[in-house]
Order: sequence, then structure tokens, then C-alpha cells
Amino acid sequence: MGGKNKQRTKGNVRPSSSGRAAELLARERGAVPGFVGFGSSSNDLGYVPAVYGAEEIDNLVDADFRMVLRKLSKRDTITKLKAVQEFGTMCKERESEIVKGVLPYWPRIYCKISMDHDRRVREATEQAFEQLILKVKRNLAPYLKSIMGYWLIAQCDTYSPAASAANVAFQAAFPTSKQPEALAFCKEEILNILQDNLLKETPDTLSDPQSVPEEEREAKYVRVVTCSLLALKKLLTLLPGPEIDTLEENLTQLLSQNKFWKYSKHTTPQIRGALFEAVATFCQHTPELIQTQATRACSAVLLNIDDTDPVVCPALWEAVLYILTNIKDCWQHVNSKKGVMPKLWLLLKEGGRGLATVLHPNLLPFISKLPDEITDPKLEFYNTFFSSVILGLSSERAVSSPSECSAIIFAFMECLRFSLLQNAGAEDEHKKVQQMLISDQLLLLVESALKNPRLQSSPLFYQITDMLVSWEKRVNPSSEGTAEDTFQRLLSDFWDGVTRLCVQQVDRTDAEENALNGVSTLLQVMQSPEGSWKQCKKKAIKIRFAGLEGAEVKDDDDEEDLPTVSKSPSDSTLLVERSDPGSERPHSQNRRLEDLVCELAELNMVYVNEQRSDKHLKFLSVLVSSFPSRRLFQVLLDSDAQNQETGLGETSLQEKTMAANPAVQFLLQKLIIWLKEDQRKDTDFLVNMLYSVLHCCDSNEEKKLILDHISKMDVKWSILLQIIQKACADEAKFEATSDWLKGEVLGEKLVKLAEDLCAIGLNRISTLKSSHSDSWALISLALSQHVQKKTLIGEVYVEKIIEKLHATLLKAKNLSDAGDIEPLVSFICDVASNFFCSVKNCLLLSSAEDLLLTVFQLCAQSQEITHLSDSLLQKLNHACFAGIQSLVGQIGTDFGEGTFLHSSALWVKNQILNSTMGVKSLQVLISSVCSLVENLIKTNPPRSHIMEKFIECLTPNDSEWKMMRQALPPQWLKRPLLNGRLNLNCQYLCMDVWRFRSSVKIPSHLCAAALLGQVILIMLESINEKDKLNLVGAECTVAEVLYSLQWCEEIEILPAVVSEFCGMLQEMNITHERISKESGKLFNVLETLFSRSMQNGSLWTLTLAKYTETKEVSSSDLKKLYETIESFFPLTEQNLCTIQGLSPFLFKEEKELLMNYCTAELLKWEDTDITSIHGGYGYLAVIHCCLKSGATGGQDMLMEVLRTVMEWRNHKEDVFLFNFNLKEVSPSLLVFNVQMIRFICWLIRRSPSFMTDSQWDFILCSMLAWLETVSENTGSYWNPWAQVFACQTCNLVTALSEFFTAPAPDLLEKLPANLMSEWKEFFTEGVHSLLLPLFVKITGEPEQFSETDDPLFPLPVLKAVGDALIYIPVEQLTQNNLQPKFVAGQKTNLPDKLQTLLNTLTPLLLFKARHVQISVYYILHKVMPQLPEFDNENDNTKSDDEEEEEPCLSPPAALMAILGATEELLDDILGSVQVGEFAVVQPLSEEYCCILGYLLTWKLILTFFKASSSHLRVQYSLYLRKTKSLHKLLFHLFRLMPDNPVYPGQTAEPGSKETRTFFTEDLHLSALKTEYLPSEIAHLACSVYYITLKDLPAMVRLWWNGQEKRVFNTVDKFTSKYVSNVLSCQEISSVQTSTQTFENMTVKARSTTREVIATYSVEDIFIELVIQLPQNYPLGSISVESGRRVGVAVQQWRNWMLQLSTYLTHQNGSIMEGLALWKNNVDKRFEGVEDCMICYSVIHGSNYSLPKKACRTCKKKFHSACLYKWFTSSNKSTCPLCRETFF
Repeated sequence: MGGKNKQRTKGNVRPSSSGRAAELLARERGAVPGFVGFGSSSNDLGYVPAVYGAEEIDNLVDADFRMVLRKLSKRDTITKLKAVQEFGTMCKERESEIVKGVLPYWPRIYCKISMDHDRRVREATEQAFEQLILKVKRNLAPYLKSIMGYWLIAQCDTYSPAASAANVAFQAAFPTSKQPEALAFCKEEILNILQDNLLKETPDTLSDPQSVPEEEREAKYVRVVTCSLLALKKLLTLLPGPEIDTLEENLTQLLSQNKFWKYSKHTTPQIRGALFEAVATFCQHTPELIQTQATRACSAVLLNIDDTDPVVCPALWEAVLYILTNIKDCWQHVNSKKGVMPKLWLLLKEGGRGLATVLHPNLLPFISKLPDEITDPKLEFYNTFFSSVILGLSSERAVSSPSECSAIIFAFMECLRFSLLQNAGAEDEHKKVQQMLISDQLLLLVESALKNPRLQSSPLFYQITDMLVSWEKRVNPSSEGTAEDTFQRLLSDFWDGVTRLCVQQVDRTDAEENALNGVSTLLQVMQSPEGSWKQCKKKAIKIRFAGLEGAEVKDDDDEEDLPTVSKSPSDSTLLVERSDPGSERPHSQNRRLEDLVCELAELNMVYVNEQRSDKHLKFLSVLVSSFPSRRLFQVLLDSDAQNQETGLGETSLQEKTMAANPAVQFLLQKLIIWLKEDQRKDTDFLVNMLYSVLHCCDSNEEKKLILDHISKMDVKWSILLQIIQKACADEAKFEATSDWLKGEVLGEKLVKLAEDLCAIGLNRISTLKSSHSDSWALISLALSQHVQKKTLIGEVYVEKIIEKLHATLLKAKNLSDAGDIEPLVSFICDVASNFFCSVKNCLLLSSAEDLLLTVFQLCAQSQEITHLSDSLLQKLNHACFAGIQSLVGQIGTDFGEGTFLHSSALWVKNQILNSTMGVKSLQVLISSVCSLVENLIKTNPPRSHIMEKFIECLTPNDSEWKMMRQALPPQWLKRPLLNGRLNLNCQYLCMDVWRFRSSVKIPSHLCAAALLGQVILIMLESINEKDKLNLVGAECTVAEVLYSLQWCEEIEILPAVVSEFCGMLQEMNITHERISKESGKLFNVLETLFSRSMQNGSLWTLTLAKYTETKEVSSSDLKKLYETIESFFPLTEQNLCTIQGLSPFLFKEEKELLMNYCTAELLKWEDTDITSIHGGYGYLAVIHCCLKSGATGGQDMLMEVLRTVMEWRNHKEDVFLFNFNLKEVSPSLLVFNVQMIRFICWLIRRSPSFMTDSQWDFILCSMLAWLETVSENTGSYWNPWAQVFACQTCNLVTALSEFFTAPAPDLLEKLPANLMSEWKEFFTEGVHSLLLPLFVKITGEPEQFSETDDPLFPLPVLKAVGDALIYIPVEQLTQNNLQPKFVAGQKTNLPDKLQTLLNTLTPLLLFKARHVQISVYYILHKVMPQLPEFDNENDNTKSDDEEEEEPCLSPPAALMAILGATEELLDDILGSVQVGEFAVVQPLSEEYCCILGYLLTWKLILTFFKASSSHLRVQYSLYLRKTKSLHKLLFHLFRLMPDNPVYPGQTAEPGSKETRTFFTEDLHLSALKTEYLPSEIAHLACSVYYITLKDLPAMVRLWWNGQEKRVFNTVDKFTSKYVSNVLSCQEISSVQTSTQTFENMTVKARSTTREVIATYSVEDIFIELVIQLPQNYPLGSISVESGRRVGVAVQQWRNWMLQLSTYLTHQNGSIMEGLALWKNNVDKRFEGVEDCMICYSVIHGSNYSLPKKACRTCKKKFHSACLYKWFTSSNKSTCPLCRETFF
């Protein structure tokens, strides 16, 4: 109404509505009227009250309901749909009293929207109506009459969900028994509405032509008419008879209208179908009424008999049958010869036009109702009718659809049987009809079916057989009359015709195979007529005919009682001893059928003998298989001219008796010859003939004799296979062959066959041909098939065959390298698999267990060893699985010696101990063993004792474990030595030991641990009753598994095979946590580990510590193990290791006791060797580990220990490694010095205030002396003990540097007076003068250490030196003592020492060690701010007249060289990742180091850029723009920054409003902390992007504006969301907190509005500018708006605003820096400096220079850069102002 798509007038916030019109009307008249509806009387409240003031009229209507009812009157479909749904919800939720108030207004609305065009609205209306009914219930009664008509129409809606909803609502309102009563109450109103819809309404009256499209109007009209007709049908169906009589007048008026009957010709199928349904209902419930309109009714129905629309056809034929039944003179109202029958004939010839399943079932009742005047002459009528039906079988739809074809055949046969019954008399006319129906129709159809496979598979033959059975029953010699003669004649004619047809098809040299199949199918169906009824019975109603009820019903009953048998009796019912056929069907039919079969068989035999026709032989096989009898075989023998005398090789009485059997003679004379023909491939039909012969034998002995004779003959193995397969498939056949199957002849033949097959496969005479597949299938069937829980062949032969197969498989396993034997193994696998699956308790045979063991061994070895293909391996696994399942399932499973379980366990153990395996081989072995264990666990009940014995046999003994532990490489020592978790002073190992030799084999200890760990985990997690487990030595096994895991964890640089092994453990989830959790529930692993640690120390101690930490073992549980600390003394290396491992978990009191004891012993150093374990070294180590684990120790005690160390320095100086050659030092001396250094480090960090001046001197001097030793012995760094000494020395330097860099103020007072100055003036220089060259030396010795991943490379030392160098002063960097290093062609303004520093250290930014890169970054970061001043000095020396129009300057060349080297690498690494996608980088990989170095280099460049002056920034930025380095950086950053840069590890804090991101949190790079390593690159990329936006905003903005749309939007969205707000806040904050002051200008900031206000005033001039930061700052342009201004011309004002905007947009700096430039420009203007007449600015917007280039003619000055741009763009060299030549 208001124009939904129109633009509303500004300020009009409400849409147009009728509510506002009602309000206006109320104001004018002073009252609120109702909206008048279309009620039938003045008392009907057919209106909806208006919203405003409605409460005064009718308080019963709720305001919400009024609003919904108003919406229901809208035209918009969505509005109505939502309103209806809302109405239903309100009806459901509101109280019933409120809902009742809506009832007066509901009928009008319901009548309208229930007919709505939109089906969703109609469905929702009915659903809402249901809710209304459920709420108001009986209160609906007063409004029923106004609703019921439309309600009934809605129940017949063409949209099924809407109709269903309406019916549900009707059911909710009225129970089924009350529905007729309700309709009767409103019948007149309903009929009036239906009459109006059918007779008066048009598309234009139902819908508004002005607002509803024509298609929609027409569709609604069609739907309303259709629903009205269906509603009329429903009304007549539900109304009681007396109520219908009261409507006779109205119904007569309806039926008398031509418009009603014209609907039969309507173009819409729905209307036609609805009309015919209504007509059928009229005929059924008001036959007298329809009789009065017979002419209209008959014409409308019968003349449309050819209407084949799928919607119309079912209703039409229902109406046709009702018309024929109820209107006796119906044919007088139509011309049947011209108007009805021709249409029907054409329809039948066309096969019902695709509707045969609907049309043809109606043909029988149709012809049964035809009067004689229509069917006369009968001969012609029946001929035309049946010919038309037969032609319909050739229609396109009948050919393609089996259901259509079946419907036509059913109709043909039932009409044929009816017609014959109708014409069963002996009159000539009846005989002619009978003759025509049999000869010209039925036999013609049979002839077609014999050649057509489609008709052969149809119900035709079954229907014919049923008909013959019925006729046979009617031929009763005792009956009187002619009926018997008639049916006898019919049978005779039919059989003569069928015989002629069959002989005609068979007696041909070129007989068609389809025809022979058709004949055989017909004969088989006739043999078993019982099968026809159940398989092909139609789902249709029975029809009884007057005068024939009794006979037909009797036949039907008889047919229904027939048993069901198989359709094809040749296989399943062949050997069943049949009862007398006469008991199931008449003997005469059997005789006729048998005569026909014998005749056909004799004829076939002629073709087989003379022409060797395979087609006739196969047909003969079907005959013999389907009709096995001695008469038939006698016929076959008689037809053979050569009657051969052949016996079975015996002369017993039985053999003579058998020789008299024609079936046996046929076998010997013919069938055996056919079986022995080599060229014959298809022998299945011959085997069927063999079973027919066996059927004719009298006893099983005769059958066995025949089969033994065949077995001894040289027949193909496929024939024996088929004989056995058919025997297994049918119980009767098996019974006939059971003696032969168990006999010696077949058994020995199969054993010999298995032997021959294995020999062929092993000798590889040729690959096994397809012919051998039948042989293997025969072996497999003989072994695996079980009948009646017994083996198919004798058990002795089964065992012999299994032995042959096992021996062959063993030989094949040994020959697997020698050639292709896969076919042989494949066949054996198939046989074994079937045998294991099928034969219960098969593994009780020893040969079967041996076979299973061999299969298991092949499965448990990798393909690298067995050289088997994937498909064959899969077969082996299947066979193995089947065998294990069979083993688990059998009753007598045991674990005796020689059994499968015992042998397999020993074999697996031997594989681990003696063979070397790679990861793949180990995975295969573990998978096989675990599969075996899982199957053992799944037994019900679980046989835990067997499993315990299996695992016990699988587990190595103590000596074997020890041997495997000793074979483990010792490289694990390095890591715990370096991090101080172990103190070992064992003898040095040579350099080669510390190198991993490349190997593809896993140490046996790791293999055993992985296998047994997985097995024990499976057991512990699968068995519920763990208490019943009794695994001997399980604690030791678990301890060994944990030992292996600890070894893998301690290895720092993993060889490839070990790394792959660790990955395998992760995939299998074999971890410390899982093993500790599961094993701790059942086994006392802790005690075992403690005992091993006290005995052996070393790695067992680390394993104990890891287990204690993982299991969270309490200190009290540990105390139970050692009882008192005295048990650790006297100290041994093992005891010391155990104390170190357990110290973090001991009670504090225990640790204090240990310290006191050791301190007391330490003071007695004069009597001991202080470098030994039981001397000063051991006790100092115990004290340090206790201090490190949290023990406090008194200050007096600590100082006493320090004084003792100083005494050692005074009395035993030779034990201090001052100026020593480390190659000549013993391990005990090294670890002794290491312990002293560790103790001193701890004192410096924890108790520095208590040390005296002499103690500090001792520490500092010792530190410097140790450091000199470290720097002079780099050649010994391959030794882990030397690395520990070097690392601890550097850690001491780091601890001192940390302490002296930032000491606490209160601590300074307690330190000696000159300590700080001594450190800064002497020690700092001495320390770093050694460290910096050492750092460079280690990283630059390729002759000793080839790569960082070399196990000998001293990465720990390099890391420690780098950490110490972080504290180097800038002065020592600028005045370093490094060897000079310069690069040819390198442009630089730096001093030599600084350039040497850069050239030496910048390449290390790409070093393949993260901590080295970070250390170098921190070192170089110190000197970056010092470098721009050298470029500044050089820039100032340039002449002002030097014409470098766009001067650019490179950042430090060494850094740019790093960028150049890494940019190509990053393009290769990140090139495939699109901008905006997140590239995940594996931590510490080569790519990681490359990206880290690249980003760190950029951080250094940005630091350098930040420290430079404004005019230098311009030159640097121009250089970056020319080289496009910054552009490449930005592209890479948007591949490295995550989509959601949330800071990891954050938790929701109370009161926190903002999420922490990588942009809000500062990045702290640390070589020590690695917990955030996975997100380090992402955080670093975000940090670089943030600094770039902050310091180079103009360049980033320029890059952003030049990108394509996708990149442009990605960058803008990301920056606006995560960066802009942080940057803006910081920019505003920097303005607010800035200490920079300007003369004549003040600057203020407003954080809430993101504004900066600059006020400039000089004399009488006042200027105020407002700078507004955009939402996507700094990508978007900064807007400069006008504030107040006084004394400035408008043009000048605009120029200055434009200049400020230009400065802020194009300068790479902060807002304060831009304002400073602008103020300088304005100041120069006031000082009299003229603007450049090109850019109209005093200061250049990019390089901030003044106008210096003057024209000699006009004397005007210009910027050099402006002139350069002018000359290049205009291609002229004239002055821009005076146009004179500029020179």
C-alpha cells in the first residue's frame, strides 16, 4: 500500500498503513469505527477493530491480537506468513479467555487466507487454526457454519502439507464419530459455497485483476475448482444417507448445470480428475440422482475413455465402471461403435500410453459389464479386443517397463479366461470363439514369447500354467453336460499347438538360442505351476461374476493353497523324491508334458549326435535336469544308433544292475565323452546332467561308484570343482555324494593335486595360469567347506594337504629373493584364509599351526625383506587374522612348547635381539604382535594366563636387557651434562664417539621398548580385571621402556632413523605420561627405578626423576625408598646422581641435613682429594644441587664454603684451570672447576651483599682467568666436558654483568667502595675483549665445524657467549678489536671499526641457530642509533649547488646485503601463499632461521631509520622505494601475520575489556625462553609491521594505494581491526605527553575524538587547525579541518591547510614532526622567504629543503626537486614563471 520499494520522504519514519488512516478517521468523526467485513447478516461481526481506541468497543480483543489480525489483511506474502505463524504461537501461549476474544473476527480472515495463493500461508493457516481449536474448543461452535465450507475445501487442498494440516485441525475439533454430524450441521452452507465456487466464480472474481497477475489468478481458480469438486466428493462420502436426501434439491440443481459437466473437457487435468471422482461418488451414494442426468453423465465419462493423463486416468476408469454398473441404459446415450470402442481399441494398441498398470486392471470388469448388443458379433469383438491388447505389448513403454508389460499380460490372461468361460458352450459360434482365442490369440502370443526374452521373464508362462491347471480341474469324468468336453477340447487344442510350436523352434539347424531358452522356460514353469501364484500374483481385488461364482472361487481357493517352490527346479529340487504328481495336479497334464519333453529330447539328440550342436546340447541339459526320469534316458538311448557296451570296470551284481539302468548307460556312452572333451569350456550344464543321472540311481553305493569312476578318469579339475560346489549348495545333492566326498579316491587325488600345484609354483616353470585357479579353488573348497559340522573330505587328507602347503610356503619364504613366486603365495593365502575361517578348531592340527606361524612371520616382516606386493601382503594379513581368530575361538588353546603362540613369541624376541630393523620394519612387527595380543584379549572369557605366558616368553631376560643397554650410543650424556642435571667424571670418549654414524637401523633396546611398551599398554587399557594379571617382571619391562624414552629425550641432535623412531612413538602415543599413568596402577615401577639409579646412576637417574615428576610422587613416598640420608653416603657417582635427580622432590628438611653434612665434610678437605667424588667435588655438587632445588642454607655456612674454595686457591692452585691446555686436563678436574663456578654464580645471584672485598677480588680475577682459558682452547670444544666448562664460565660473566648493570640501590651501599668502578674500568673491557673475538672465532671456523647440525659443533658455548655479549657496552663495539673486514665496492660513510663490526656480525643474522641470531641482533641494535650521524656529517659537506635532483641514500650496506640475500629465499618459501593467508613455519627449521634473520634485519633498519634526521629519512625512504625492498617486506608480512593475532596463553582477567594481541604486547626476544616459539615469527612479523606503520607511514600508504582490490581490502581490514586503534592511541598519547615546545604554537590532543588541535599565533594573526585521524590510520588520509583564524587571507589559509595535509600525508614520521615542518614553513613565510612557484610552499613536502635554485631572469627561487620534475614532465628547460631558458 505504501510502495515498499519507494524512497520515503525524509523524516517519515513510519511506513504507510491502514492503521494511520483509521486514526485519521477517528479524529474527524470522534469515534473509532470497525473495519466492516463481508458478514452474511448485520449481526455478524465481520470486522477487525482498529488499533486506536478499540478497547472502548470490544475489550475482549487483545491488543497484540489486533495487531496480528491487521497484518493478516496485508497483501505481502511474507507479512501474512509471519503474521499467521505469530497468530498460531499466540493462540498456543495466551490464556483461553484472551484467545476467545478473537473468535468473532476469525471466520472472515480464515475464509480469505485459507484460499491464499501462497501454499506456505495456507499450510501455516491450518496449523494456526489447530492451535486456536485446541485453545477455544467448544466455543468455536457458533462460528462453524461460516467456516466449515472453506475448512472442507482446505482439507482437499492440492498442496498435501496444507491438506494434512487442515485434516489434523478437523480431527482436533471433532472425533471421527462426530465428523458426519458436524458436516450435517453445516451441510447447506457448505454446499452453497461449493456451488458458488463451481458455478459462479471465475479467475477475475476470485482475485483482483488489477493487483494479481493473470497466471496467479488462473492458478488460484484451478485450485479452488479442483478443491471444491474434491470437497463435494468428501461431503457425499461422509454424510449419512438421510442427510444426503435432504440436499437432493440442491444437488439436482448442481448436476443440471452445463458448466458442471463442461469440467470434463477442461484443459487442466486436476479439474477433470476431480470431476470424475465426484461423478463416481454420485454414482455410489446417489444413483437415482445421477440417473436423472444420465445423458450428461454418460457423455462426459464414456466419450472421454481415451483420456490418459496420469492424474485423470484412475478417476476416469472408476467413473466408467460406476456408470456401467449404475446406469443400465448407459449405451443408449452414447454411440459405442463410433464414440467409445474405437478410442478404446486405439488406446489398447498403444499399450495404455504408459498407464497400463492403471488402465488394464479395469479391462476385465469393463468387458464383463458390456451387454450383448455391444459385443455382437462376438467373434469379431473378441478378435479385435485381444489383438489390440497383444499389439499393446509392442508399444514403446511396454517394451521398456516390466511392470507395464506384466499388467498387460495379466489383463490379457484374465480376460481370455473370462471370455472362454463365457463361451464355454458346444454351439458352433462358441466353438469358433474358442478356436479363435486359442489358436489366433493365445498360441500366437506364446509363439512371440518363445522368441522374446522380455516376454519369457514376464508372468505369461505362469498365467498359462495356472489356466491349464484350472482347466484340468474342470475336466471331471463324473460331471454331466458338455463342460468337460469343452475344456478337454481346449486342452487338446492348446497342447497340440504348443507341441507344434516347440518342435518348430527346436527342429532347426539354426535354432535360435533365445527360442530354445523360451521353450525350456515354458517347460520348467509348466512342471512347477505352484511357483506361479506366489511369485507373480497381482496385488488386485478379486472379481466375481454372476453365474460363475462357485467355480471361480473354488479355483482361487485352490490356487491360494498351493505351496511355494523355487522358480528353477533344476538346481534346488532335482534330487528331492517327489510324491505322486496326481496329488498336486492332474495326471493328464503330467503325461502330456512328459510326452512333449521326450519328443523334444529325442529330436535334440539327433542334432547333438549328427551336428554336435552345442545349443541343442545345452537345451538337452535343461530338459534332463528338469525332468530326470528313466523313460527320458531310455528315449535318449533309443535315439542313438550306436549302442555302445561300456562298464564301470567291475563285474559285481551291483554293476550288472546299474548297467540295466538307462541313465547309467547314457552316462557311460555319452555324458563321460562330453565331459572329457578338452576344448569345451562351459561344463556346468553337463554337471547338471550328471546329477540327473545320479537322481535315477537307486542307492548311494551306486552313486559313489559312478563318481569314483569319473574321478579316476582324466577329466578337468573344473568339473570336479563344479560337482563339489553343487553338492555343497544343496542338501539333497550332498547326501547323494557324501560317500564319494569322504572316500579315498577323491582324497588322494586332491593331495596329489596340491603337491603338483606347489611344485609348479616353486619351480617357476611358468607363472600359474588361469587354469590352475580352478585347481586352487578346488583345494580351498575341499579344505574350508564344512557340512553338518564335518569336513567335506576325510580329515586325514585335510592334514596331508595342509602339510604340503606349509612346506611350500616355507620354501617360498626362503626363495623370495630369487624370483616371482607371488602367484603361488597368493593361492596358498586364499586357501589358508578360507580354511582358517571355515573350519572350526582347525588349529588343533599341528600342521595348521605351523602354517599359521609361517603366515604370521611373513606378515610381521617388512616388504623390504619379503619383497611381497601390497595386494599379496593384504592377503597374507587377512589369512593371518583369520587364523588368529580361529585360534582364539577354539576350545583347546594352550601355550605349550611348539604351539603357535610359543613359537611366534620366540621368533619375535629373536627378531629384536639378533636382527637390525628400520622404522618401517619395526612398525610392521609391532602391528602384527599387537593384533595378535588384541585378539587374545578379546576372547570370552579372557584367557589371561595364556597372555601372561606369551608376554613372558616375548620379554628379554636381564642379561639381554643389559646387553642392549650397553649397545645404546652414549651421545645422550651431552645434554644432561650441559644443563647440570648430571655430574659425571668418567673418562673421555674419543671424538668419533660423539659423532652419529649414518645408519638406517634402530638400536635393539629401542625396538624392544617400543614393542613391549605398546603390548603392555594394550593389556592394561583393555583388561578390566587387572588384579588377575600376574605378569612376571613387568616392573623391569616398564622401567626399560621408560629408559628408552629417556634416552630419546636426552639426545640433542637426533640421527634421521632415531628421529623417525621418535615420530613413530608419538603416533603410537607411547609417552612417559601414558606409561606412567597406566603402569603405576599395577606395578611398583618407582622402587625398580630407584634401585637401578642407586646401582647404575647416569641415565637411570634421569629416568627416575622424569617418572617422579610425571607421577607427582610425594616426598613421603620417596623417603620410604631411602629411609635416611645416611643411605646416600659414602658418596659414589651413582649416589651423587641419585641425589641430583631426587633433590627437587625431597623434603626441605632433608635437603638442609644434606647441606649441613656436606659442609662439615667439606671443611675436612685437607685429608681428601678435593677433586674426587667423596672429596670436595662431590660435597660441593650436593650443596649446589640442594641450593638449586630450593634449600636456603645459612649465610654463615655459604660464606664458610666460599672461604674454603678460596683456601683451595691459596694452597692448591694447580686444581684451578687458569691458563691450562684443556686437552691435557682430566675430566675430574674439569667438573671440579665447573662445580666451583656454579656455586659462585649462585652466590652472585642470591647472596652478593655478604661478600667481602677480598672475596669479590677472588671471584672477578678467577672469572677473568677462567675466561682466558676458555678463549685459548677452542680446539677442545668437541669435548662435552670442555663445553660445560666454557658455558659455565660464560654464565658467570653473564651473572656478573647482570649484577653490575642494574644493582639495587640498597645493595650498592653494602658493596665495597671501588667495586663498581673496577668492574667498569677494568674487568668489562677485559671480559668483552675476549668474548667478542671468541664469538666470531667459533662462528667462523669452517675447517673444524662444518655445519651447526654437526654433533661436534659447540652450539651451547656459542649460546653462552652470545648471552654474555648482550651486555657489551657501545663504546667497546665502536672501538672493537676485531680483525678488519671490508667488502669491495661497498659504499659507506662509517668508520673502519664500525664497518668491520657490521661486515663481521650481519652475516650471522642468517646463522642456522636462533640464539646466535638473537644475540647478534641485540649487539647490533646497540650501535644502530650511532650510525645515521655519519651520513649526516657527509650530507652537510655536500655543496648547495650540487644538483642531485632526487637524492637517495642507502641504509647500512651490510644490512641491505642481508636483505638482498634473503628476499629471494623468502620468495621461494612464501611465494605460493597468497597475501592475507597465514603461512605456518616449522620452529627452528632452515626456513624459520631465514625468516627470523630477515625480520630481525628489518627491525635493525627501522631502528636506524628512527634515529635519523628528517632530511635523511627522505633519502633513505627514497632508496627503499627505488629498490622496492619495503614493498616486498609488506607482502611477506601479510603472509606471516596470523588472521587473528591474539596473544597466546592469555586468560580472561576480571575487568579486562580488550583482548591482548601481538600489537598490544611488546615482543621480548630471548634465547632462553622458548615457550612461545611457535608464535615467535608471527609476533615478530606483527612487531615489524607495527614499527613500519609508525615510522614509515607514507611509504606504507603509497604501497597500499597501489594494490589490487583483494590485497587492498585485506590490508585495510586487518590494519583497521588490529593496528589502527593502537597506533592512534599511542600517537595521541605522545602528543599529550610530549615535552617538545614550539614558539608561537601550542598543540593539544583529544583522545576520545582522535583529534589534535594546533594553535599558531603571531602578532595579530591567529590560526587553529584540527587534525582528525581516520579509522584506518595511518593507511587513510589524515584530514585537516579549519578551526578559528584571524588575520589570514582565505587563499593563504587554504594553502597552509593544504601544506599541512601534504606534510602529514607524505612525511615518514609522527604528527608532531609534521606539525614542526609546517610551523617551520609558516615561519619562513613570515620571515620573508618566498614560496616556490611550482609547489607554492616554502619547505619542500618530501625533502624539506628551501627554494634555492634562482632564475637569472626573474630572480624567483625554486626547489631543486620541483625544477627537476618540471623539466622532466614538460620536456623543456625554461623557467616556469618567465619562460626564459633556465641556466
